[in-house]
Amino acid sequence: MEDRLIVLYDAECVLCSRLVRFIIDRDPDGRIGFASLSSGEVAEALENCIPCETKTGTGMPDSLIVIDGGRIYTYSSAALRIARKLPKWRAAYVFVAVPKSLRDAAYRFVARNRYRWFGKYDACPVPDARLRSRLLQDQEAVGHIVRVCGS
Repeated sequence: MEDRLIVLYDAECVLCSRLVRFIIDRDPDGRIGFASLSSGEVAEALENCIPCETKTGTGMPDSLIVIDGGRIYTYSSAALRIARKLPKWRAAYVFVAVPKSLRDAAYRFVARNRYRWFGKYDACPVPDARLRSRLLQDQEAVGHIVRVCGS
C-alpha cells in the first residue's frame, strides 16, 4: 500500500514502544506500518539517507523516522506526520505552525532523556499479535527507504 505511513522506531526504548502501541490503538484501519531501527538491514539502508545530526554516537538515529508521501521525516516533523494520520489527533498537526527549531528542540530534549525517564529494554521485546500484524519485514522496510532515498 503506497499511501501507508511507515514508522521506524527504537524497539529497545520503552517510550518508543509505548508510542507504537498508542498509534496502533488509534489507527484501526492499519494505515501505519512499523519497523525496528535496530535491524542491521534497515540501519544500513538509512546510513546515507538521513542527516548526520540525527545520529547518536552509536550511529543509531536519535529520532523516530517516518516515511510518508515519498519523503523521510525526523524529529518533530515525524511526530506531526503521525498525528496527521490519526483521526482524533489530526488537530495536533496545527503545531506545524510552531517554528521547526523550537519543535525540534523540545523533541530532542525528550529524546535525550527517554531512557532515563522511561527505561530501556535489555532486548527488543517480543511483539504482541497486534504489533506483529503491522510490522514490516526488514526487506519491505528497506524497499521503502530505497524508494525514497535511492540508496
